[in-house]
Amino acid sequence: MVSIVIPSYNEELMIETTAETVAGIMEQADIPYEMLFVDDGSTDDSWQTILRASEKDYHVRGVRFSRNFGKEAAIFAGLAESTGDCTVVMDCDLQHPPEKIVEMYRLWEQGYAVVEGVKASRGKESVFYGFCAGMFYKIMSKAAKVDMRRASDFKLMDKKVVKAILRCPEKSVFFRALSSWVGFPSVSIEFDVQERVAGISKWSGKSLFVYAITNIVSFSTAPLQFVSIVGFVTMLFAIVMGIQSLIKYFNGQALEGFTTVILLILIIGSVLMISLGLIGYYLAKIYEEIKGRPRYLISEKR
Repeated sequence: MVSIVIPSYNEELMIETTAETVAGIMEQADIPYEMLFVDDGSTDDSWQTILRASEKDYHVRGVRFSRNFGKEAAIFAGLAESTGDCTVVMDCDLQHPPEKIVEMYRLWEQGYAVVEGVKASRGKESVFYGFCAGMFYKIMSKAAKVDMRRASDFKLMDKKVVKAILRCPEKSVFFRALSSWVGFPSVSIEFDVQERVAGISKWSGKSLFVYAITNIVSFSTAPLQFVSIVGFVTMLFAIVMGIQSLIKYFNGQALEGFTTVILLILIIGSVLMISLGLIGYYLAKIYEEIKGRPRYLISEKR
């Protein structure tokens, strides 16, 4: 049996459509399945919609968080609650084409433990967003030592892979990278990102920026290495300026006044403040991990 985990946040307009679409595809392919919707603290009627869907179809189950814990927590809750021999994670907005689940399942039957859904195209997005996404995945690819430029959360994992992921104790997790980090025999299939059928995206520019920073910090020390590089470059700049000042001094030329001094103070001060901010962010994440709070709290199941 395949478990299909579907994180949902304010998706009341999509839940029933998604449930009916996935059910039709699974039944046509004669694949035993269960659908697990994880309500990530929605403020609309998402949970009531999940309850209605479960009444119509016994394959549908639901988990409700006590509040919004984020998509990563919803994915991990779905993995923990899944009972299938393999598990698929997909978005509720049907931008991950559900017909690809059949292809993933057949590849799993051939012995692949992980079937990665990679984006053949990213759909409609701005040039700036595409550039930022490209930079983010370039950093994550170096951190995970896996090409993540076209990676997505849309993937199938064998039960042993799910157990390996759930064994990772950290609270701040990046599922897309962690599922690649655990290894196991894998294969990729391409898909085109579909247009949303109903509702609007819950991701704003600000939330995507925070999401990117959080995941980079949780999975990579690249920002700390960046601090060291900037510090080294600043030191070279200071050496060059020092040599220039000494040459002018020995040649009997007057120094250039306060402009250079002010610029140096501003540059060095900016580097120091940015460096302290990055270090402080890592310390905050360490503090959160040490507290040992759960990734999520479940208030209701169906």
